[in-house]
Amino acid sequence: MSKLAKITISTLGGVSILIAIGVWYAASAVDPVKLTKLLSSSVRTATGRDLKITGPVSLSFFPGVSVSAESLSLSNASWASDTDMLKLKRIDLNIKTLPLLSKRIEIGSVKLAGLELFLQKNGAGKANWDFSGDASREPSGSKNNTETSSVGEDFISMESVLIADAHIQYQDPSNAISSYQIGRLSLVDSGDKTVVSVSMKAQEQALELSGKMDSLSKLFKEWNASSTQFPIDLNLTMNGKSMMMKGEVSKNQNTPPTINLTLNSKAFDWPVFSASPNHPPRAISGAKSAAVMHQSQKPQPKYLFSNESIPFDALPQAKGEIIINIGELNLPKRKSIENLQATLQLNGSAIDIPSLRFEMGKGSADLQIKLSDLDTSSPALTAKGVTKDFTLESLLARLDPGSKVSGGSMKMAFDVKTSGSSLHQMASNSNGKIQLSIKQARMGTNFLNDAGDFVVTLLDSMNPLRKKTTETVLECAVAYLPINNGQINIAKSVGIETDKLDAALAGSINLKTEAINLTIDPKEKSGLTTGLDLTGMVKMGGTLTNPKAGINQAGVVNSTVSIGLGFLTGGASILAENARSITSKSHPCRDALHPWSDIYPGAE
Repeated sequence: MSKLAKITISTLGGVSILIAIGVWYAASAVDPVKLTKLLSSSVRTATGRDLKITGPVSLSFFPGVSVSAESLSLSNASWASDTDMLKLKRIDLNIKTLPLLSKRIEIGSVKLAGLELFLQKNGAGKANWDFSGDASREPSGSKNNTETSSVGEDFISMESVLIADAHIQYQDPSNAISSYQIGRLSLVDSGDKTVVSVSMKAQEQALELSGKMDSLSKLFKEWNASSTQFPIDLNLTMNGKSMMMKGEVSKNQNTPPTINLTLNSKAFDWPVFSASPNHPPRAISGAKSAAVMHQSQKPQPKYLFSNESIPFDALPQAKGEIIINIGELNLPKRKSIENLQATLQLNGSAIDIPSLRFEMGKGSADLQIKLSDLDTSSPALTAKGVTKDFTLESLLARLDPGSKVSGGSMKMAFDVKTSGSSLHQMASNSNGKIQLSIKQARMGTNFLNDAGDFVVTLLDSMNPLRKKTTETVLECAVAYLPINNGQINIAKSVGIETDKLDAALAGSINLKTEAINLTIDPKEKSGLTTGLDLTGMVKMGGTLTNPKAGINQAGVVNSTVSIGLGFLTGGASILAENARSITSKSHPCRDALHPWSDIYPGAE
């Protein structure tokens, strides 16, 4: 062996010994208790919350820096229902050593076991995962501002993430709780790809996600640093039915991402992630009982159209196109949608759906929808379309098998524009027109009684005697509703014809206040009022949530003939004076119907 080789081997051996001694010394010199206090102090400064580690903490420095800790918890916001926002049985963290010399943090792996996460929003819309109001902050203009900026540009990369046995609960402002259980979540970098494997339950629905994506570490590192393309090839399975998701996400520096995806499925179930207020999920360990939260009575809503904010901010602020093709989409408690085809065009603060088509039984729909100004406090919505050949029977077959509805051929066209951040605001600001027609249906009384306060009051106003029969035969119904700045003016543009009476409606509905001011002109067919004109006799007031029926005094005129019309108001004694003969047959449906092409071109 040459002298140079001996010197080289001796030098490397000496260096190895020195490194081993340094690692041993560092490992023995670091006090886990002091480290725990340092971590807790750092978290407190960054988030304003308390990090507690009650279990053992261990460190090792070979072959990389490894940290393990057990029994961790992070305190919750002061207003939240639970004491802790996060609980964790164990965390294992492996950090690569060499990148630290270049002031870079590269995490080889993160393993989380027994995660319990409690997410909540209060009535004011404040989220418990928002630390902005809790974290300790440097005074504005301090010397750390530039340092913070530079630190924000450094990237912490991760090669693999493994989460096992995780439980997540989300409580919305109305105290409804959604529950999610993650059996296993694995993200592992393999070359230039990230292999994805997820097995979980969302509101008791089994979900599995598998496939490959471009490297997540690379994506996050280059997200705002340079142009990047991110291919996606994933398979989502829910309740045993699969959907393929293929495409690409691309990103240029300091611009919104571009998303181009195709979603294909032969059959898929519409996900239901909202918690049922009557069947709250079981509280996980340490959480307050979900049942207790649901026992409080929710206040009666002021409006039929909810004034609760719609989370438009959750929609993607991106560009690109998403194409959807689903052979059969199963809806909760409803007949399946077939041959669903839709194209979503994303353009930053706007989402345009120029084509949305689907079938249900023999019925078909052709719709166009556009959401814009999503980055403002009052997003805009335009929607128009036509549906035809649907029937009441097919639509209600799965909603209520005991409704006893048959027939009822339906057609609808609409063209509406509006804006707002809630359904009530959108109803208040709406403009456009809607027309609906129904022909030849037989409806059980139980179905009509379950149709809502407004419908029941309207039916009782026209004919309280309907309660004495088990079935109503609807010959036709037409509703033409022009909307001007939230005001629906009805000039006998709502007509109904049944086997027992005809009726036409006139008046208005103010969607801002939801006030009702309708006059109902019924013409009874049974012979009880033959020879009488009941025009203007019955009125309907109140609101959509609290409708009220009464007698329109303006419709009662002086005469020497007095006829008792108590049957119109369920027994109240009313005198109608100056009755005159009805010489012509009424046609409320025909008179109310407007040309379909005036609402949606080609709808005829």
